[in-house]
Amino acid sequence: MNNSPFSATEWNRIALQQQGLLQPALSLPALIQQLGYVQIDSINVVERAHHHVLHSRLSSYRPAMLEQAVQQAEVFEYWAHAAAYLPMADYRFSLYRKQQLKQGDKHWHQPDTGLMQQVLARITAEGPLKAADFSDDSRSRGSWWDWKPAKKALEQLFMHGDVMVKYRDNFHKVYDLTERVLPAQVNCDVPDDTAFARYLISRFLQAHGFGSVAQIGYLRKNIKTLLQPVLEQMCELGETGSFTRQNKTYYFATNLSVPPPITNRVWLLNPFDNLLIQRDRIKQWFAFDYQIEVYVPTEKRRYGYYSLAVLWADNFAGRVDVKADRASKTLLLQRLTLEPAAYDSAGNVADDFLAAFEHAVAGYARFNGCERWKLVACNDRRLKQHYRRLQVVS
Repeated sequence: MNNSPFSATEWNRIALQQQGLLQPALSLPALIQQLGYVQIDSINVVERAHHHVLHSRLSSYRPAMLEQAVQQAEVFEYWAHAAAYLPMADYRFSLYRKQQLKQGDKHWHQPDTGLMQQVLARITAEGPLKAADFSDDSRSRGSWWDWKPAKKALEQLFMHGDVMVKYRDNFHKVYDLTERVLPAQVNCDVPDDTAFARYLISRFLQAHGFGSVAQIGYLRKNIKTLLQPVLEQMCELGETGSFTRQNKTYYFATNLSVPPPITNRVWLLNPFDNLLIQRDRIKQWFAFDYQIEVYVPTEKRRYGYYSLAVLWADNFAGRVDVKADRASKTLLLQRLTLEPAAYDSAGNVADDFLAAFEHAVAGYARFNGCERWKLVACNDRRLKQHYRRLQVVS
């Protein structure tokens, strides 16, 4: 590492600190503001990803808290690098993408403006509606109310900013006119290129502490040419600093402080967790090669369908594939795969790790409404035999 003010270990602890993992959050809106966004995902073999990310940082968190924050217009749904909950204070920056789409950029589908106008007219007249409200069983009539095109129209209206998600009904989006959802005092000035670049930079550095241009612009098209000159200007003004590592330039917020060494704690992190979502970054800095295997054929999976990353202090010590058996209220650890970081110098699973891991699993089981947890398979035979003798109750 060259010209860096901190060691690699200190940078990693800074990343965990900025991610809200090392100190309790003051409130749910403050936590989402710190993170910048929380990715939404529909998989529910355990509690959904967005809820788990928040619970990992706010132990008192319950899903109803997020629903309340949406209803109180403290957060809103839109697109970050993926579908996400964002702080309402950042609403104006969503207008940058909305403007691009209205000017011809494509999201997923080619907009059907006629259908969009008809869908919008129904919402205007009837109030909040979801995609299912546009279904029509009279298929023989060839009606445009077939739910699939209506759903596309709703998503286009949503991406353009004409409608917002007012709330969710059993995870289904319920849309209403933006003017009926958005608080009157929200800033709706569309940012220019420089303001939008500054927003991306400041939010990323706030949430992660440091990053490269590619990381700051993750999954955003044609953004690097906007970010680079603004980053250079911010460096000249002393708002950011930079250093190089492995021939890559990283930028960092100049107000950072290094947290003390982390006590004996384990976090079970979701595959869509903000810390993990950029796999290359985690591999570069934490030497942890992580991949979610939801989209990998069953026979090719190494770690399991829905494997959580096991973070022990500032090292990744393994991954555990989980499933909530809701009928028996049992959290199944379907496959625990330990990394070298979990072992002591004698080659045994470290006692400190085991104690912290059990504490984390018990808390995660309760969060999933489970009364007990069970280890089904493990790459450490001795540990599997140890747990087989126990009936573990959370």
